[in-house]
Amino acid sequence: MSAVRILACVLTAIATAVAGGVGAAAANTCKLAKVAEWPVRLKQGKVVVDGAINGRKIGMMLDTGAERSMVLRSAAVRLGLTLQEVKGIRFFGVGGETAVHAARVDEFRVGDTVRKDWLVIAAGERDLGADIDFVLGEDFFSQVDVEFDLAHEAVRLFVPRDCGKSPLAYWATDGASGVEIENSAAARYKIILTVKVNGQPVEALLDSGAGISVLNKSDVARLGITPETPGVVAVGSGGGLGSRTVGFWSSPFASFAIGDEAIRDTTILFADLWKDATITETGSHVPAKLPGMPGMLLGVDFLRSHRVLISHAQHRMYFTYAGGPVFAAGAPAAAQDGAEAPAAAAGEGGAKAMGTK
Repeated sequence: MSAVRILACVLTAIATAVAGGVGAAAANTCKLAKVAEWPVRLKQGKVVVDGAINGRKIGMMLDTGAERSMVLRSAAVRLGLTLQEVKGIRFFGVGGETAVHAARVDEFRVGDTVRKDWLVIAAGERDLGADIDFVLGEDFFSQVDVEFDLAHEAVRLFVPRDCGKSPLAYWATDGASGVEIENSAAARYKIILTVKVNGQPVEALLDSGAGISVLNKSDVARLGITPETPGVVAVGSGGGLGSRTVGFWSSPFASFAIGDEAIRDTTILFADLWKDATITETGSHVPAKLPGMPGMLLGVDFLRSHRVLISHAQHRMYFTYAGGPVFAAGAPAAAQDGAEAPAAAAGEGGAKAMGTK
């Protein structure tokens, strides 16, 4: 049920790419073959592109925080897709576990990419917004290098050619910041990088399905910050695909750093993100938290304030500041939205797919 084969049509563009149709990086021999450019819109903090299933228009959320692509269960029903039970795979995220089914799609389209006869995952205990029917996840994006240029309402897909470790932020004449992406089997369908909050390292997931960046409560506690700390304000509750919700707080932080970019005296949300992401092993009655969940979701507020190129080929993320607040939680309107702001923050919630025996 991987989305890898979706790329078959798109990648044929590489063979016909010519110098005038690609972006050039710093080294003369390094070329970025652009295989797709999608016009996107921001809908309640989510990055959405138009697509189609069986000839019917759908809204598609681009979600680097979801390990697997999926059609929302409510959309599958609305589109008349037949749901099939799936065994051996479970989905967890903010809001806990969501039931997993599969749906047969005769034709799937996004941009010029077409896939026929796709048995796609169907999941989700709640809707993610009136304009979102499908989640295109990191199983798709991991096959290419992807640029988020939200200031120009565009997402671009590239395949680097003869680049090695050459800098790939082709638009940055004065250079760009960079940060390493974890390269391991456990992080295969995750964009994991290290940031520093109040000078302490925190493992962050770049999550384009999270409208607002949010820290995990236990990671914030390591910094000496709790919901009872002076200056911390409760701002409601929200969730992701699971049926449960979590409470959110807004807190001031002395510093946040990523790569060589540093922000002083900022405000970021935090929540007990993974309190319901638990599993009870066979023979046990005690639920255990899933391992490997990130300490931060770095969301669309970060992507809106930066131009970002995620190079899966180099396991590196390049970015330049584009303007505006880096964290939406620092804006008064975000704190006043109550449950609405945290709901956008949770988004798809860095959904984790887990195989079971």
